[in-house]
Amino acid sequence: MKKSEKGTVIEALKEKFENSSFFYLTDASTMTVDQVNKLRRVCFEKGVEMTVIKNTLAKKAMEDAAPEKNYIALFDSLKGPTAVMFTDVANVPARLIKEFRKGGGERPLIKAAYIDSAVFVGDDQLDTLTKLKSKEELLGELIGLLQSPAKNVVGALKSGGNTIMGLLKTLEERG
Repeated sequence: MKKSEKGTVIEALKEKFENSSFFYLTDASTMTVDQVNKLRRVCFEKGVEMTVIKNTLAKKAMEDAAPEKNYIALFDSLKGPTAVMFTDVANVPARLIKEFRKGGGERPLIKAAYIDSAVFVGDDQLDTLTKLKSKEELLGELIGLLQSPAKNVVGALKSGGNTIMGLLKTLEERG
């Protein structure tokens, strides 16, 4: 690869890393071509962009980022064959990998996952990553929690109103 091509790739990677709050570094080596194609198809269906990268170019793309991005924690994971999975939902690649492995393979392995500046290193983090809640799931839970007290108040008012009306009718009938 020529120096000018490397510069172009580094700039493209910088932009991808900068614009993505969630990405996974994976190892898909030893997978057959059919398995890799199937994985790419599943990624596409789930809205995950999978790209094979050169580790040195990825490091160069990350080096200039602001320190609070915490990319330096990923550098040790950039060894050997690496594919990056970019996503808009933090847990989708983990769930995708877990489901894909049910087909009988041990790959792809998670080298590291970058979740909003938090770094999860190692394949043993798979279960933790699958349990992460998406923004939509968290908003749904929050809305449910906020609606719950209002529903209780409305329910109490309705049932209390029925009790009071019943009491008044009984007193009226007696009188």
